[in-house]
Amino acid sequence: MSETAAPKHGFAAFRHREFTIYWFAQLCELVAMQMVAVVIGWQVYEISSNPLDLGLIGLAEFLPVSFLVLLAGHAADRFERRRVIQVSDFARALVALALLKITADGTTEVWPFYLLALALGVTRAFGAPAGRAMLPDLVPTEHLANAVAWRSSGFQVSFVAGPFLGGLLYALLPVSVYAVAAVLLAVSVLLMFAMQRRLVAAPAESPSWSSLVAGILLIRQKPLLLGAISLDLFAVLLGGVTALLPIFARDILGVESIGLGILRAAPAVGAVIMAIMLAYFPLQRGVGRMLFLSVAVFGAATIVFALSRSFTLSLIALAVLGAADLVSVFVRSTVVPLATPDQMRGRVTAVEMVFIGASNELGMFESGFLAWLIGTVPAALVGGVGTLLVVLLWIRLFPDLYKVDRLDHRL
Repeated sequence: MSETAAPKHGFAAFRHREFTIYWFAQLCELVAMQMVAVVIGWQVYEISSNPLDLGLIGLAEFLPVSFLVLLAGHAADRFERRRVIQVSDFARALVALALLKITADGTTEVWPFYLLALALGVTRAFGAPAGRAMLPDLVPTEHLANAVAWRSSGFQVSFVAGPFLGGLLYALLPVSVYAVAAVLLAVSVLLMFAMQRRLVAAPAESPSWSSLVAGILLIRQKPLLLGAISLDLFAVLLGGVTALLPIFARDILGVESIGLGILRAAPAVGAVIMAIMLAYFPLQRGVGRMLFLSVAVFGAATIVFALSRSFTLSLIALAVLGAADLVSVFVRSTVVPLATPDQMRGRVTAVEMVFIGASNELGMFESGFLAWLIGTVPAALVGGVGTLLVVLLWIRLFPDLYKVDRLDHRL
């Protein structure tokens, strides 16, 4: 469809029933997992008061994603993606119930949290690639950017609602956090039953070595894919401050668990606003330049947050950081499916999830370790400056990505 014929309606993706069901199911899942994430961090820091333990939680969630990448990507292409998501969400509900149990028992050790964080990493390793790979099948190509924008808005709504609800429920009754999370995950599983059965992308491919590594080879062969995915990896790996928020909340800004929930939600507030703007006013030209600019703003906002001693200024910096990150996510999440054949999308997405996991969970470990080594504020400052340096280097390494102009056709 030509640009002039393509619908400009901000809710274009929701005209498709399958996307609407998918969106609400993913929202339930994401809110649940954000509730769990913020409370696990708070509980671990309450028990040990050691920033390194926060980093180890992130490492426990990341390791399964990296080790299972080839199998998870193959599963997303070899089996019906809807079923893979359902199994993943059901397993997450079981983990939430296990967290409820150890919380009710009043555990004073951190190792059970490591073990259950590892289990969450396994479920994410399989569920996330299938969910992301399925999205382009739910809408026409001309509505994909709109669908990505709304999926991103749902993701960021979960970053607002999840930490806020998690912090509030934990303050009222700690076990209620995990009970509500388990219910939301069960709702996600049930909603996926309402979707139509979908064709398997690559039903005939057996799990040979060549089929398992096909996604990695495709990314290596396409600098556009490699540049878009790796930019997010190194920028957020260096600039992410999420793992340090419990320390900033308690020791630097002097706020408690509810304040931590608000801090965790602040980036999502900025991101939600930006996602809605992108749904109604999509990027038309100069998409590559906007990608690099957004990552630079992300780094600058990280520096401001690191230096702030005002709760209000910290919230503003985190909101700007979230809005900038959303633009980066939006461009990458549109570029990757447009540059990937459907029968390869699960495997490419699985590799992408390793990069994303490295930038998030491994970034949590890096931040926690660096804070333990040189202090919390210096660690955040180093991350922000490092992000700005990555932007300059990636412009030189991936000029084709910088020159990408539009997102309304196959790349």
